[in-house]
Amino acid sequence: MTTTTSELTDSPAQDEGAGAPVTRRRRRGGGLGRYIVVRFLLIIPTIFILVTTVFFLMRTTGDPITAALGGRLPPDQLAQRVHDAGYDRPLFVQYFDYLGGIVHGDFGTTISDRRPVLDVLKTFGTATLELTVYALIVALIVGIPLGMVAAYFRDRAPDAVLRVFAILFYATPVFFLGLLFKLVFSVWLDWLPVAGRASTGTEIELSTLPHPSGFYLIDAIRLGDPAAVQDVLQHAILPSLALGLLTAGIFLRLVRTNVIGTHGAGYVEAARSRGVGEYRLLRKHAYRPALIPIITVIGLQVAILLVGAVLTETTFEWKGLGFQLTKYLQARDFVAVQGIVALLAVIVAVTNFIVDIIAALIDPRVRY
Repeated sequence: MTTTTSELTDSPAQDEGAGAPVTRRRRRGGGLGRYIVVRFLLIIPTIFILVTTVFFLMRTTGDPITAALGGRLPPDQLAQRVHDAGYDRPLFVQYFDYLGGIVHGDFGTTISDRRPVLDVLKTFGTATLELTVYALIVALIVGIPLGMVAAYFRDRAPDAVLRVFAILFYATPVFFLGLLFKLVFSVWLDWLPVAGRASTGTEIELSTLPHPSGFYLIDAIRLGDPAAVQDVLQHAILPSLALGLLTAGIFLRLVRTNVIGTHGAGYVEAARSRGVGEYRLLRKHAYRPALIPIITVIGLQVAILLVGAVLTETTFEWKGLGFQLTKYLQARDFVAVQGIVALLAVIVAVTNFIVDIIAALIDPRVRY
């Protein structure tokens, strides 16, 4: 009886002990899944708040048609246009109609050129996204290696020079840097094109492709013409550098700071005590953990790149959303402005969501 009682008594404890790791494993898996769901659901209020804010700010000047065409049309025609568009209805009725249209993919119709806003977004959105990708590649290629170099030569001359470089490019207005690049590399040296996404001949060739993607580099590769690929890349160099160096300064300082902080961690000291060289310590032990904050910051930098794209596209006549946004603002076409800002909000929110998931997969501490 004693043995039986002991077995009966021990069995739940053993089951509980055996079940505990399973429970912990389930909690870990559930932690990541719950984190993804929460982060995804946060996209909705983020976009909603931004769209709502832009809508009511645009309406502070009155209805969009009067703001864009007031003084250019006779009063009776202007009133008829306002009535046909429904802008004489109560403001909150217009607001809920606008939200309902966005849900169904209808962002309205531009006032200045009578185009569906969604068509404008499709036509020019890929150009802005392409420029943002180029600039982000430049920022990563320049910022991360130079940040490593600055950390390696901490408090020495190369470190001081690179820190000044980071501050200089971060503080310089992107349009001024773009004009400077155009003056040096296009006018003085005549190395690179002064403006545009491609030459006229290349654009005509790209337009012959069936179902073009809108990304000129991808379409040029599909075309199979090395001259077209070279032409597209040459046009992309200066705007990508002007916009990318802005963010490269941020990455440089962030990598330097995090690598220096990680360099003094306990596991790095343990590797140093085993005789591991400083360069190997920096490259193998301090570098990878220092990249986790960089991945998190990338999502924030996409928003900065999109804002900077407005000035960069205007400077280089890169016909993307930023270039069009400037034209619509000058024309006081607030319907088009609302649609472009809404799309940019979606891009920034989705990018931050993707970056958060990548950071959670790399560093489990992010989930909790």
